[in-house]
Amino acid sequence: MTSQKQITNTIETLKTFLKPLRKTTLNREAKDTKNYSPYETLISCLLSLRAKDETTEKISEKLFKIANTPKQIIKLPRKKLEKIIFSSGHYKKKAEAIQHVSQQLINNHNSKVPDTYEKLISIKHIGPKTANIVLCFSFNKNVIPVDTHVHRIPNRLGWIKTKTAEKSEPALMKVVPEKYWSDINGLFVLFGKTTCVPISPFCSKCPIQKYCKRINVTKSR
Repeated sequence: MTSQKQITNTIETLKTFLKPLRKTTLNREAKDTKNYSPYETLISCLLSLRAKDETTEKISEKLFKIANTPKQIIKLPRKKLEKIIFSSGHYKKKAEAIQHVSQQLINNHNSKVPDTYEKLISIKHIGPKTANIVLCFSFNKNVIPVDTHVHRIPNRLGWIKTKTAEKSEPALMKVVPEKYWSDINGLFVLFGKTTCVPISPFCSKCPIQKYCKRINVTKSR
């Protein structure tokens, strides 16, 4: 079992190591609430599915210059919306999801993004990860948004032993000091894209290798 001291040391080391690198799109949005509303963070999250971070940022900016409220999104013809978000991949499904979510916000939430987990996940197309990202980045709620990186890396480190991202969230909350919950997503997403990649991670240049149990790592660089 990894101690909380080791977990704290790991997180602090990663914060120092990753500081010079670009933050993820959603992390930058979180730090600039003047320019990014909860709705824009929500839509960016829906656009980010299976898309590169730089692609999500570019498309989000393009879309928000044209429409950045639920009512404006609903007024966009579906074909026009699909054309705007085309390069994000799965553009038809994403366009459908974005307009469905926007309509639900208009119908049931006075065009505002809810600030509770239960209300967010009650809307079709908003899953646990998206809900927690909105809560964490837009409403400063102390939660841990779990995606593939946030699921994979703590399991690799030996902090938790889970099979799915849904099970990783409560498991992480039990072992990670609460003051770091809002840091976990931004750190591990960036770390997972640059160093602790899924296949053949860069263990030779990893700043936290002394804390890592290398669970299921069969090949590294």
